[in-house]
Amino acid sequence: MHFVTDFWLTRLWFQRALGCIYLIAFLNAANQFVPLLGERGLQPVRRFLRYTRFQKTPSLFWINCSDRFITAAIWCGIALSIFAVTGWSESLGLVVSMSAWVLLWVIYLSLVNVGQTFYGFGWETMLAETGFLAIFLGSSGTHPPVVVMWLIVWVLFRTMFGAGMIKLRSDPCWRDLTCLFYHYETQPLPNPLSWYLHHSPRWAHKAGVLFTHFAQLVMPWFYFAPAPLCYWAGGLTILFQITLILSGNLSWLNYITIVLCIPCFDDRLLGRLISIPHSVPMQMTLVHKIAVGALTVIVLALSWRPARNLFSRRQLMNASFEPLHLVNTYGAFGAVTRERFEVVIKGTGADLPDPNAEWREYEFKGKPSDVNRRPCIVSPYHWRLDWQMWFAAMSPPDLHPWIFALVQRLLEGEKRILRLFARNPFPNAPPKFIRADWYRYRFTKPGERGWWTRTYVGEYLPPATLDRTVGKVH
Repeated sequence: MHFVTDFWLTRLWFQRALGCIYLIAFLNAANQFVPLLGERGLQPVRRFLRYTRFQKTPSLFWINCSDRFITAAIWCGIALSIFAVTGWSESLGLVVSMSAWVLLWVIYLSLVNVGQTFYGFGWETMLAETGFLAIFLGSSGTHPPVVVMWLIVWVLFRTMFGAGMIKLRSDPCWRDLTCLFYHYETQPLPNPLSWYLHHSPRWAHKAGVLFTHFAQLVMPWFYFAPAPLCYWAGGLTILFQITLILSGNLSWLNYITIVLCIPCFDDRLLGRLISIPHSVPMQMTLVHKIAVGALTVIVLALSWRPARNLFSRRQLMNASFEPLHLVNTYGAFGAVTRERFEVVIKGTGADLPDPNAEWREYEFKGKPSDVNRRPCIVSPYHWRLDWQMWFAAMSPPDLHPWIFALVQRLLEGEKRILRLFARNPFPNAPPKFIRADWYRYRFTKPGERGWWTRTYVGEYLPPATLDRTVGKVH
C-alpha cells in the first residue's frame, strides 16, 4: 500500500515547495498590502476592525494595525519563508520546525482575515489550510507522520473534485463542452499563449473540456489508491496544472495545487528520481504523536460540512466554515463569462470635463488596457487590483465601493496606489477630474494588428473631482 511506505523525501520536497509558495505570497503582500489595505488604502484594516470581532476575524492586527506593524509582520513572514525554503528550520529540530511553521501560518492567516475583497480568493484559504497542516509534519530528524500526508491529500481531493463538481452544476457550457470557446479570452488575466489557444480548432477546445472533467472528476479518487495508481493520479494532476499555468495567469493557485500533489509520491518513487543520503529518522515523540492525533480529530470533525458541500445541489465555491480556515471548500470557474468587459479609468487636467478636455488613460500592469500591448506573464505573482477591476467590470460600481476610494486616491496623487499601475499619465501633478468608461474587449483575429480590439459600451463612472475643502470626491 502507498501509505505504509516512508515519506522522508516527500516531506522534504513538500516543505520546501510550500515555503516557496509562502515566499511568493509574502512578497506579494510586501508590495501591495499597505497600498490596498493600509492606513491610506482602499479598504483600510483599521476601519474594517471597527465593524467586526476578534472571534470572527482572528488576526495579529488587532494588536496594532499601523502600516509599520503590518509591514514588519510581512517581512517577518518573508524571513521565515526563506528559513523554510533553505531547510534550516527542519535541521534544527522539532521545536524550531513547528515554531517556524506556526509563525508562518499565524502571520498569513492574519493577512487573510483582514484582507477583505483583495484577499477573497480560494488560493488564500488553500495556503492557510495547507500551512496549518505543515506545522505537524515534523523536522528532518523525526519520522514523517503518515496521517498528515493523508490530510494533505484530502485537501488536494477537495480542491480538484470541488472544482469539477461546481463546473457541472453551474454553467451548461461545461456540459456541452463549449466553455473553452470563451475562457481563454474572458479569464481575468490572459497571457500571450491565451491568444493562440483562443484561436485553436473547436475540437481542441472540446477535448480540453473533456480533459478538465477527467482530471477533476475521475483522477481525484485515485489519490488514495495503492501505487502505482496514486503516482499516475498525482502525475496527471500536475500535468493538468501545467496546462493551466501555460494558458493564463491564476496567481499561485496552480502552483500550490502542484505542491499538494507531492504526497502522492512516496520515497520508493522519489528515491529513484533523486538520491539524497539520509539516515532513518527516529520515531515521533509522544508529544508529536498527541499533536498529530489532535490534528486528525479536528480535521475529521471539521470535514463534515465541506464534504457534504461537494455533493450539495447548492454547492459553495471557495468558502470557509470557521475563522481559522482549517478545512475549506474550493472551486474555480464554475461559470464562464461569454464576453469580456473592461473598466478603463481616465483622467484630465482640464478645468472642466467637457468634450474639449484631453483624457489620458491609466494603464494597469496586468489586465488589458492598451490594445497593442502584449498580455502579461505574471503568475505565480498576483496583481490584486487588476483582478478586482475584472470583477468590477461585470456589475455597477455601487457593488464595488472600493473603486470610489481608488478614484479619490488618484485625484490625490497617492504614490503608493500609483505604483500599482504600469504608468502614471500625470507625472507632474494629479488630474483634476477622473472618469471611467466601459469597453468590450475581444482578441484580434489572426492577421489583424495588435492583441485586442475594443468597443465603447458606455459610461461606468461620470467625471469626479476632489473637493479640497473636505477631502472628498463629488
